[in-house]
Amino acid sequence: MSATQLPVATAADVRRAAVRLIRADVRAFVAVLLLNSAAAGAGLVAPWLLGRIIDEVRAGAGVSAVDRLGLVIVVCAVAQLLLARWARYVGYRFGERTLARVREEFVDRALALPASVVERAGTGDLTARGTADVSAVGTTLRDAGPELLIASVQCLFIIGAVFALDPLLGLSAVLAQTGIWFALRWYLRRARTAYLAEGSANSEVAEILSATASGARTVEAFGLAERRVAVSRDALDNSRSRRLHTLYLRTVFFPPVEVSYVLPVVVVLVVGGALHGQGTISLGAVVAAALYLRQLEAPLDEVLTWTEQLQSSGASFARVEGLGRAPRGGSEASPVPVPEGDRIDVTGVRYAYDRGGEVLRGVDLTVRPGERLAVVGPSGAGKTTLCRLLAGIDEPRSGTVTVGGVPVSSLGPEELRRQVVLVTQEHHVFLGTVRDNLLIAEPAATDVELWAALAAVGAADWVRELPAGLDTALGPDGESTDGSRAQQLALARVVLADPHTLILDEATALLDPTTARHTERALAAVLEGRTVIAIAHRLHTAHDADRVAVMEEGLITELGTHEGLVTAGGAYAALWRSWHGEQQPTSTEKIGSMQKNE
Repeated sequence: MSATQLPVATAADVRRAAVRLIRADVRAFVAVLLLNSAAAGAGLVAPWLLGRIIDEVRAGAGVSAVDRLGLVIVVCAVAQLLLARWARYVGYRFGERTLARVREEFVDRALALPASVVERAGTGDLTARGTADVSAVGTTLRDAGPELLIASVQCLFIIGAVFALDPLLGLSAVLAQTGIWFALRWYLRRARTAYLAEGSANSEVAEILSATASGARTVEAFGLAERRVAVSRDALDNSRSRRLHTLYLRTVFFPPVEVSYVLPVVVVLVVGGALHGQGTISLGAVVAAALYLRQLEAPLDEVLTWTEQLQSSGASFARVEGLGRAPRGGSEASPVPVPEGDRIDVTGVRYAYDRGGEVLRGVDLTVRPGERLAVVGPSGAGKTTLCRLLAGIDEPRSGTVTVGGVPVSSLGPEELRRQVVLVTQEHHVFLGTVRDNLLIAEPAATDVELWAALAAVGAADWVRELPAGLDTALGPDGESTDGSRAQQLALARVVLADPHTLILDEATALLDPTTARHTERALAAVLEGRTVIAIAHRLHTAHDADRVAVMEEGLITELGTHEGLVTAGGAYAALWRSWHGEQQPTSTEKIGSMQKNE
């Protein structure tokens, strides 16, 4: 597994996880086993009684004996039907409850993943695991598990019944099925690796399609369409190749298995005929053994078919369970900053991405409690990377980032959210009502607090105009929200979360200048006494800040108040003059001027 991929659980991990899930609902599991055993036992009666009927008739018994034994066969068949139906009912309920636990664990683990881990692995892999792989596990728990239990118990009981009739016939039947053993061994040695490779290839396809779709405008702007199509085709070819390989394994596995179904019956009839000719076994016993082995074909076929399904779902379960081996955000025993520890210290920080040069090259910065700090600079200067380190998303390669003397990256998720919250240009409107979208940040918030948070970010007016106000559903089946409204909802969640430090990474980029100005001022009023660090793409944000940090090529080159930096005449002063009215004319303005002169 490469460093950029999410981990995959080992076979031992999968077995331990399966045992853990069984223990969580052990009473239902035991009930399934007992009911299946009872159903299999009832199913064994008919062939044995049919053999008895043959022997009774050969001994001169009348119609009454046949009727009596036939009635018992009917009763046992009805009992088998009812017991099997009950067993399936209990088994399916067990499967659904267990699947619910798997899904809940997956969601908990996914939410505990550090953002940097997800970004390196790609959202496609996580999406594939949470959809296709969880669905495959669900199919196994709901369908394959109960059916496999039933079929396995039936197979064991049938083989045991043949041995009970005559040990030599039982041994002959087992030896005749050795072909199945060799085919199964060949298949199992190759299947897990093949299905894991297929799942990885499917994740790669999902990641490439997701990245291409989300970056469609960039692809179009830079003329990358042919390159992205080529990359997609390569990924699809690899996925197709992996899928064909698993298909090849199945085509090799199943033909010898199908042939092996007939051999035990033939062998038992031959051996049984010879024993009957010697007078060591009755004709009824031979017929009963042959019927048992014919009856064995159906459950054995079920076992082998679901065994193939188990290899696929087992690989999926390994990918789902693999999230438990991924690094989690913060440590298990998260340290707690000192009570007055709102100060953030950045000391000698250096950082480089996996496939790029150094982005931060020795940054030193102290952010005082309650301070408004604006970070400005050209694109690629390292502003966003610095904010990610301040928010604990990434760890510096060298140097430290601390809050209250504690490394930010060592804080657990809950403690981190109480200390620092990062708001970026990326935002999400969750399926549900406006109320649902807000309560994510503070489940105990009252309606008064919800409206106050909306008012703080300038969203109260348009929410009141919705058909049901806070209870209006959002999303494809409800009210649509444009970029600015979605961003306002994200900022309202921040108000409700109420952290002592708020990092705004161009969080108002999608708002028009007037709305953005109002939102930023509203936030400033609401967060009075709290620390605010803002990447300022509009310099009025820097003008309102207590201090301004200018970043260039991974370094803080200027740090001071707005007035002081303007007076100093450095890089910030040049940016301010350019933005505040001394901009170079745009292409449109130049054309307009030329037309006017003409």
